[in-house]
Amino acid sequence: MAETEAALRTLAQNVRAARTRAGLSLDELGRRAQVSKGALVGLEKAQGNPNFATLVRLADTLGVSVSALLEGRAEERVRIVSAEGLAPLWTGPRGSEARLMLTTSGPAPVEVWRWKLEPGEEYPSHPHQGGVVETVSVTSGRMTLVVDGVEHTVEAGQTAAFDGDAPHTYRGAGTDTCHLIMTVHLPPGPGSAT
Repeated sequence: MAETEAALRTLAQNVRAARTRAGLSLDELGRRAQVSKGALVGLEKAQGNPNFATLVRLADTLGVSVSALLEGRAEERVRIVSAEGLAPLWTGPRGSEARLMLTTSGPAPVEVWRWKLEPGEEYPSHPHQGGVVETVSVTSGRMTLVVDGVEHTVEAGQTAAFDGDAPHTYRGAGTDTCHLIMTVHLPPGPGSAT
């Protein structure tokens, strides 16, 4: 329970700081991210339980990574993260899950995700901000990647890359569980030298 409260406090501080840096009011952030003002007020007070889709919309609108909203300050030069120590940010009814492992620092951060997709289970993602590029590297099993309505089969040992500003869906395919590593390459944030 204390870990959850600490995580909510960190999230509240990070959302408020990113909103302030972006010069957005609660009303404007809510309008752009399609999140109610009441939910944002609760979030900035470390109350509530925002879902994964809400976190993605807020991060996209604020021009930061999802993990920038979730993580405290990095204190170590090298970070080693264990998937078992991280709660999934998305779980499907059949056992699929997505875990945000970490986000690199710098002007154009990269999120690193571990996904497990059960056969037939899918996660539809809304389009991200322009300039976001995603890669999916399947380590075992097979998936169907749907980008802008077009299906692509990605099998173990294969990697696909695509612009994340189109609607996209990740779906487990075949009869075995699909494991994959996803990277989300974010464009340089406001004030970054390009």
